[in-house]
Amino acid sequence: MMNNSEVKLARRRYKLAHNVDITNNVRTIMVQLSLLPLWFAAGKRRDCYFSKLADESCNGILNLVNDPSTTLRCILRHGGFQNLRIRLTEFMERVDLSDCPQITTAFLQLALCSYSTEPLLPERVEQSLIEHQNLVGDKYPISRCLVQSFSFEAVHVLDISKWSGVHFEAAIELFCKLFPSLRTLKASYCLNFRMTTLYYLVQKFSLVDEVDLTVDVSPAIPMQVSTISTNIESYRDLSGSSYKMIRDELSLSSITKLTLKGRSDINDMDLERISSVFASLSHLNIKGCTSVTDVGISKLICKCMELHSLVVSDTRFGRNSILSLCSSFPSEGFPVVHCEQKNSTSFAFRLQKLNIGGCKSVDETSLLLLLSHTFRLKSLCMRGTVLADDALCNFFGSSLERVDVSDTMVSETSLIHIIRRNPGLRLFKARGCRNLCHGGSRQEEGKLTSEVLSYHGCSPGEDMYFELGRKCMLEEAAFGWGFSPFSLKHLGPAIKSLRAIAVGLGASFGHYELTLLHETCPMLESVVLHFQVISDVIVKSIVESLKHLKVLGLCYCLGDLSSLSFYFSMPSLRKLRLERVTPWMKNADLVILTQSCPNLIELSLSGCKHLNSESQRIISNGWPGLISIHLEECGEVTMNGASSLFDCKAIEDLSLRHNGCGIQRSFVVDAASKLPMLRKLSLDLCDANEGGFDSPSCADRFSLSIIKIARCKQWRCPFNLQKLDDCRRPLHKETIILEWNSKELRTTVVKERV
Repeated sequence: MMNNSEVKLARRRYKLAHNVDITNNVRTIMVQLSLLPLWFAAGKRRDCYFSKLADESCNGILNLVNDPSTTLRCILRHGGFQNLRIRLTEFMERVDLSDCPQITTAFLQLALCSYSTEPLLPERVEQSLIEHQNLVGDKYPISRCLVQSFSFEAVHVLDISKWSGVHFEAAIELFCKLFPSLRTLKASYCLNFRMTTLYYLVQKFSLVDEVDLTVDVSPAIPMQVSTISTNIESYRDLSGSSYKMIRDELSLSSITKLTLKGRSDINDMDLERISSVFASLSHLNIKGCTSVTDVGISKLICKCMELHSLVVSDTRFGRNSILSLCSSFPSEGFPVVHCEQKNSTSFAFRLQKLNIGGCKSVDETSLLLLLSHTFRLKSLCMRGTVLADDALCNFFGSSLERVDVSDTMVSETSLIHIIRRNPGLRLFKARGCRNLCHGGSRQEEGKLTSEVLSYHGCSPGEDMYFELGRKCMLEEAAFGWGFSPFSLKHLGPAIKSLRAIAVGLGASFGHYELTLLHETCPMLESVVLHFQVISDVIVKSIVESLKHLKVLGLCYCLGDLSSLSFYFSMPSLRKLRLERVTPWMKNADLVILTQSCPNLIELSLSGCKHLNSESQRIISNGWPGLISIHLEECGEVTMNGASSLFDCKAIEDLSLRHNGCGIQRSFVVDAASKLPMLRKLSLDLCDANEGGFDSPSCADRFSLSIIKIARCKQWRCPFNLQKLDDCRRPLHKETIILEWNSKELRTTVVKERV
């Protein structure tokens, strides 16, 4: 049975699938089962009150995915358009149709045909289905059912994320008629939404100012992995005519916020076209766009004069881009900025958000230059760069709300400087910063002199956590080296409103502090602990006392942990990671876990060596709504294959490594066809019972965009000379990565295990 929070979510999220308004006084609700998101329908299969309806909904959705034309005809013969009707009203401002793989262009048109005043004749509907079944090239037929003029002027936001079977040009034609006042379009994880489709969109919608085209970021970031080989296989270009049609007709667009995160199919030419068409662009996110270069980014910066938010993490952003940011913009056509700062005429001075995390092409000198030009930043991320105290102390802004300096070389001195100048900090992440360890020396790395310390109002020996507790009110934090029980005490009121905390290598939380975490941070929703000493008492205190807890991660922790830790009800928990902390776990313990955490959508288990093939059935029956499953070195879970996991129909991310040599050669193809939402798949050749896996064709991969296959070599222990055969152990050799985007299939072999 749904609790109050689930009822509220259902009212807000799924009212599009209802024939009547949902109010507290309504006793009967007619739900269109074929319109429910797959993850929601799958998750209700365990509920004793809704299991039958959930099964019916899942079967209907999967039938639509596998054979849309036949299933649509069957639905129309038995129930007419009412079984497909999407509920829209003249007052509705947001339409959310995400997570629905069953929606195709034909489905969408037929679902909206009931609003037409023209009689809907069977032969006309049949003709519409035939037209869409044969949809090719640059022909975007709109059903004659929709010729009559009707529209929903109030709709400003449309979310069509995770649609895989839609011809987007045809859908845009339809949306143009239905939602003429559209402002925001979200089409995340839609690989067939190409850049040419984006240009077609801006032609049709003059008012759209925000577009989100996020896809999964490549695991083969060139600056972060050692590439052995790369092979690129381009698709036959089916959109050439579309691009030719719109190439000369593009005019300036009103789009101000554009998110292209993970789009490996865009290059420098695309960035140049974006800078020409989207002249008003103020927010750009190209995180993980591996095909763009530093030169291409720098040219875009010079042309987009109104940029104030730039997310370029995990790209080749480097010295050229920084020089463009630090150069002066032309005074003509721009308002004069009255400020005492000497660099107030630079592009960087206007930035409010800057994310260059993981950009290995940036050197220390460039960082020093960049930070000396930024002043108005509210969000700054320099995770994994060569950032050091010299550069960070050159930042004189006072508006920071979010700062992430994880895995950098900064020390307490420079962070105290940042904290004192920015009392409005809400997010603070400093995991992996070894120079924060007490007693650490940086003399050999060029530690700041006493004169510089004095200039910045800092002195050796001051405590960063004391400054945080005195100045800030944090909502999210990540700590590592140098964090101790005394640090938690010093933070005091700064973490009273904390909602997410992550503690990593080098930190020491303390037994007493962890048991009282619910008193120190009563609002916590996410707790992730790495390399900490834990016990049953600690876990019991966390899961029992933190009533809002949604995410729990225990990774590589030490201590005496037993099955008693998970005998407590955790109905709010949505994500659970147990990595190398439960080696004793057996099937009986897994059953208890499914009863204690009935609403999980993400599960990660590793090092559970007592699990077996029956564990798959326990997982799929206990959590049918899972969207992410990671199992690594979990006994013999896949010794007899992995077909039972296919009962979790809404899986988007599946990782199975070193769980038993029993996975069939056809597993990848089978998973792609039976799990319509699956986007990421990770396997290991050690688990292949026939020595390898078949790769799906572009047409047969459905939503699948990334496949990672690790390959091991046998390593012989030199210290056991008596039993040479028994001491062989698999040792990682390389990883094969297959990535599909809108243009090509890219096969990369890297040394790392990603």
